[in-house]
Parts: sequence; C-alpha cells; structure tokens
Amino acid sequence: MKVLIAGAGRLGTQIAQVLSAARNDVTLVEHDDDRVAELGGLRQVRVVAGDACRPGVLEHAGALACDLVVATTGRDEDNLVISLLAKRQFGVGRVAARVNEEENSWLFDQRWGVDVAVPSATPLISLIEEATGATDTVALLRLSKAGVEVIETAITEESRAAGRTLGEIALPAGTVVATVVRDGRPTVPRPEERLLPGDELLLVSHEATEREIHAAFQ
Repeated sequence: MKVLIAGAGRLGTQIAQVLSAARNDVTLVEHDDDRVAELGGLRQVRVVAGDACRPGVLEHAGALACDLVVATTGRDEDNLVISLLAKRQFGVGRVAARVNEEENSWLFDQRWGVDVAVPSATPLISLIEEATGATDTVALLRLSKAGVEVIETAITEESRAAGRTLGEIALPAGTVVATVVRDGRPTVPRPEERLLPGDELLLVSHEATEREIHAAFQ
C-alpha cells in the first residue's frame, strides 16, 4: 500500500514508522526544514520537504499514486485542506485526518474529503487501524531491541482458522501466539483452544511478515 502522511510531528512520524515496518510504501511530508533534517536517518520512509496544503507538493510526494493519505498536522484547517486536495484533486481512495480541536469535529466529513476523522486523543494503534481500514491483520509494534514484531489478527466468519484449534494451525517460523482475546478478555493460548469468530490474536514473531500471518489465519 502506498501511504502519504502530511505532518512529521510525533504522531505522523510514529504512524510512518509503524506502516513502513509493515512493508508499506510510506512518504512523509513536512514543511519545517529543521524537522526534515532531523528525519534524514528515518529508515524505509521517504521524507519530502514542503507544505502539504499546496497541490504541487502533494503531487511531488506521489499523491496521484497513493492508496491512503493521512493528515496529522497540528492545525485543523491544514488537515482539512490536505484532505480535500487528496480526495478531490488527486482521487485518493482513503483519506484520514486528525481532529485537534473537538469543536471542529463536525467539519471532518466527506464534504471535506475525509473518510476517517480521528480525535487527537485516539491511541496510535486505533488510529492506524481506522486509517488503513484494517479488518483482520495489522502489524502493531516493532520492538527493535528485541528484534521482534507484534502482529494482531482477528478471526471472522470467513477466516480459514475459524473453528480450528491453535494446534492445527501451522505458524510461520519464529512465531508464537501471545494471547487470544475473546469478549474483551485475554486468555493464555493452549493448543486445544478452538478459535471462534470475534477472537483477536496477538502474535510475536522475529521472522514472519504481516502477510504470512494473514495467510496462516485468514
């Protein structure tokens, strides 16, 4: 998936890192030259200097080929302009925007090109899931010191793993199921545990990709 993130503050940078770790093609746009210089060492993320409210900057950053644009600046007016340009001028399929001031939330709808409006207090992982439209498998976190990745997958009626036990599922190498969440309650995974639609699994792996986890369960 090709993703363009406008705003390289803490939130925008964290989203860029998580999505790039999940093997997405990520471009980060930032108008502050000093901040752009700070991000020079960011791995697997393309950083573009410029004001994302300008159509030329968005085009240079690759908006025409994007699947998702996320506007995460600290100014609601900028996020609305970026969303409108992304949707109306560049035809981006999915646009998510951060709402900084609650009283402005009524503006963040499809009239301004916003598919997903996310309050600033929303946890990072929830924002990413809403923005990407993830419905079954998403990489949540990479623990760089430990060299492992935490990946979530949700069991649905259509999942190949529905009705099967954990012991019957061939996991990718270097992968373990950390917990099964059922009805909001985490449980210790057991080989005889039968997976049901609605279950959410957290897996830890130092080798498997999000795609491999998806293939095992979905």
